Amino acid sequence: MLNNNNLSFEEKIKNLRISWEASDKKRDAGLTEPEHLKTFYNISYGPHGESNLLDIYMPDNINQKNSTIVNIHGGAWIYGSKEIYKFYCMALATRGFVVVNINYRLAPENLFPKALEDINQALTFIEKHGEEYCVDKENLILVGDSAGGQLTSHYAAIFTNPEFAKLYDFTLPNIKIRAVGLNCGLYNPKSAILNSTDSHYKIYLGEDANYSNKELMNKIDVFSHITSNFPPAFITSSYRDFLLHEAQPMYDLLKSKGVEAEIKIYGNKDNPKIAHVFHVNCKLPEAKLCNDEECEFFRRFIN
Repeated sequence: MLNNNNLSFEEKIKNLRISWEASDKKRDAGLTEPEHLKTFYNISYGPHGESNLLDIYMPDNINQKNSTIVNIHGGAWIYGSKEIYKFYCMALATRGFVVVNINYRLAPENLFPKALEDINQALTFIEKHGEEYCVDKENLILVGDSAGGQLTSHYAAIFTNPEFAKLYDFTLPNIKIRAVGLNCGLYNPKSAILNSTDSHYKIYLGEDANYSNKELMNKIDVFSHITSNFPPAFITSSYRDFLLHEAQPMYDLLKSKGVEAEIKIYGNKDNPKIAHVFHVNCKLPEAKLCNDEECEFFRRFIN
């Protein structure tokens, strides 16, 4: 990923961000905001400026607490924003949910576990202020894709395992996470990050990411800390997703722990459009199908 040796490290990161943003804007070109939504933009949930802003979208007929999806965007831990996920999150809101769309601090400027700290801060804001925006803290669903899927599964493991939570220097909010949507994600960071030759994994963890760093290894060992209390999970991928190999092991682990889970693989090997994070592309029929089926799964666990 960072293989142009003629550029400085900072220039490589900058170029990746520019390239990926251009691609995402092209994906969403021509889309318009759905009708009949109430929107709240750039709400500050923490002390870190633009990185600690969130947006909230909901059907305009909602005027009391309502089941709520919190979106944790992807981008290899180094890229992404709530703006890039605006149309996807609005599409989820049209399915009857309040949707909270968050920014968080990115690597390499902010190393692990800063992103997890921000997710916790955003959920703490929801605990304290969510009712002002019809957010129901007792009926929360977390969704994430790619690196956001990794962060979602990582946070869910922390939230549902008190021993794992002790490794982190933040206080968990008093909320209920009813389910999670894990889309095209990486779920076993201890294995994947440290056995890969792709240098961007260490951009997230820092240069001391190796097996001799026992404290770090324990903190990123998500698989060993998943328990039967992990939220019900809808796991998606596609046949052209470069992280397809991550989906089945996560599903198998959750089922072995007695966690309610479903796995759905979309598209086919001959359709390159149905690839990594295809579900964010609101122009694709397969994205609509995926998001419909995922939301239907979520509804089963709302109280």
